[in-house]
Amino acid sequence: MRKFMSLALTVVLATSLVACGSKSSDGKASDGTAAEKVLSVQIGPDPETMDPALNSAIDGGNMVLHSFECLLTLDKDGKAQAGQAEKWETSKDGLTWTFHLRDGLKWSDGSALTANDFVYSFQRVCNPKTAAPYAETVLGMVKGYKEAAKGDVSKLAVVAKDDKTLEITLNAPCTYFDSIIAFATLSPVNKATIEKNGDAWATKAETYVSNGPFYMTEWVPGSHITFSKNPNYWDAGSIKLDKLKFVLMEDSNASYSAYQTGQIQLCKDVPTEEIPALKDNKEFNVEPIIGTYYLNLNDQNEKFKDVRVRQALSLAIDRDYVANTIMQGTYTPAYNLFGKGWLDTDGSDFASNANGGQPYISTDYAANLEKAKGLLKEAGYENGKGLTFTYTTNDTAYHKAVAEYLQKAWKELGVEVKVEIVEWSSFTPKRRAGDYESARNGWVGDYTDPSNMLDVFYSTNGNNDGKYKSAEFDKYSDLAKTTTDAKERSEALHKAEDTLMADMGCIPLAYYNDFWLQSEKLTGSWHSANGYWYFMYADITQ
Repeated sequence: MRKFMSLALTVVLATSLVACGSKSSDGKASDGTAAEKVLSVQIGPDPETMDPALNSAIDGGNMVLHSFECLLTLDKDGKAQAGQAEKWETSKDGLTWTFHLRDGLKWSDGSALTANDFVYSFQRVCNPKTAAPYAETVLGMVKGYKEAAKGDVSKLAVVAKDDKTLEITLNAPCTYFDSIIAFATLSPVNKATIEKNGDAWATKAETYVSNGPFYMTEWVPGSHITFSKNPNYWDAGSIKLDKLKFVLMEDSNASYSAYQTGQIQLCKDVPTEEIPALKDNKEFNVEPIIGTYYLNLNDQNEKFKDVRVRQALSLAIDRDYVANTIMQGTYTPAYNLFGKGWLDTDGSDFASNANGGQPYISTDYAANLEKAKGLLKEAGYENGKGLTFTYTTNDTAYHKAVAEYLQKAWKELGVEVKVEIVEWSSFTPKRRAGDYESARNGWVGDYTDPSNMLDVFYSTNGNNDGKYKSAEFDKYSDLAKTTTDAKERSEALHKAEDTLMADMGCIPLAYYNDFWLQSEKLTGSWHSANGYWYFMYADITQ
């Protein structure tokens, strides 16, 4: 099967080269014209959605950030930089943020883009009819959000003072609001195309009007999404690529074959069995990101109502074995919710300050397993009798191998677990709807403030797939959102994590690292601690 796949991909590559025309030593095609620079990459399968307001996955987000641009952007170091806004300022009390848009901004269809487009887009995100998963996370601190989230979007304190000036008023100072403003959910979207095409606007190239460095020119589901250089982008002169092609693959072996044959210049989904042989390969990259691979136990399910059951299932997992054997050292064992890279209010490492400097979950697996058996007995499931459930995951990277391990680990408690494998395009909506018993999940930070991941577990948050609800957790989260005292805010954030871990509102498994193959011919791109690849200013050397 793999030989056949490699042969098929070679044929596809050869065909594409013929279609573009052969290139001479001066970089021109056989007909004398300049050859197109087309970068082809694989970062995932078909995205669940390409609507910036609805996307909550990294693969879709990576595509969105190349076709849209927010008021601000993030540089290689994760610092906010000018985007659609050329400058901005904050009032002395930290409540009013004013953004000044660049001259002559346009949509990819050539129509003018103004501050009113941002007003419309922000209102659309918090409109309950949109059901944007990130709404509360990115706009919950804006004055009038609660009223807007109930349906009166006019209450949201986002105002166009004129065509080039946008003013946003917050409920309380938010020191990292510039990072939020740079997040893809708050991309401007074109009102005219949405009103004309409804939800279908984001499903085909013909109606996908955007404002970023690239615009969509082709989408063949199950095959690829192609973006072309946007001549209407304010910085179009700096874009070197003519086209950016996202090859849509869910099978890691197919992705690897495509990389080997040159069909793609970057392969995110590397087959796990190939990793030992690739570790010394200069094209194989491993970089840490601020994210945690964790498990959800659906808190609406009666089986998981008892905290002792949740704690027992967590303690029965050998995290060192998962990260260093199953995941071959490409991930790091997680004994807390937060790993390295998240920043406390004073700029120090948030994880180092958690739980008095001690892990929430003991690293002594043997002792943990014995404790787990005792907890299950106390909860009425002695030797696991009477406790059965299904674990749902998608089949890429280590997910299936981890699922098979969990099945065996929980069997040590006498618990019977069935593994359900679901395609990626169906997996995330199924999980978000709560249509599962237990499931793989994870979070990669959109910015370094710990609230970004803690917000996922807030009772009303659209990304709360585990359906965790705790009045105490919400109380600390609310305090962290409203206090202006840095020390008090730090304490509130840590108490929120304390509460979540005591409840085992999720089961941390491992801290993410990204690993991928990248051609040495690809230059000018970078990979961020948020798990995104930036190809805006990339080039391909000959």
